[in-house]
Amino acid sequence: MNLTDARKAKIPRKKKFPVGKGQRSGAGKQCGRGRKGQGARQGETQRPYFEGGQMPVLRRIPKFGFNNKAFRLRFEVVNVGDLDEKFQEGEVVDQAALRVKGLVNRRCDGLKILGDGPLTKKLTVRAEKFTKSALEKIGKAGGSAEVLGSKPEVPKP
Repeated sequence: MNLTDARKAKIPRKKKFPVGKGQRSGAGKQCGRGRKGQGARQGETQRPYFEGGQMPVLRRIPKFGFNNKAFRLRFEVVNVGDLDEKFQEGEVVDQAALRVKGLVNRRCDGLKILGDGPLTKKLTVRAEKFTKSALEKIGKAGGSAEVLGSKPEVPKP
C-alpha cells in the first residue's frame, strides 16, 4: 500500500451547508429562517410537539376512558396429545383433574381442548370449548366430549 492509495479512499463526509454566506450560497440573506418572527430570532426553540397554535395532539386525545379488558374471558388451552400421555383409559377429564395432573396452573374462566397430537385412550372430556379436530379424535378413540355451559360467568371488575 502507498500513500496514493490512501488518498483515493472515499471517506463519507457531510458537506457543510453554507448558511449566511450571501445570495449565491442558496441559503443567503435570511439563511433559511424566513422573515421576521420567533423562528427568525437567535436562540429560538419550540417544543417538538408545538403545532403553530392549533390544539396539540397531546391535548386532543382522551386521557381516560373505557376498555373491555376487565370483561375478557381467559381460556386455558390443552392438547389432546397431552391428555393421552397423562390420563388412563376411561378417566374423566375436567378442570380439576387437569390441575391435579399439572396441565392447567393459571386462573382461568374455562378450558379449550385442541386437536394436536394422537389420542388412543377412551376418555370423557368436559370443557367449555373444543376444536373440530379434537372432537373428531375423541370420537374416534371411543370417548365422549361434554360441552360445559355455553358462556362462563363474566367476572365483575
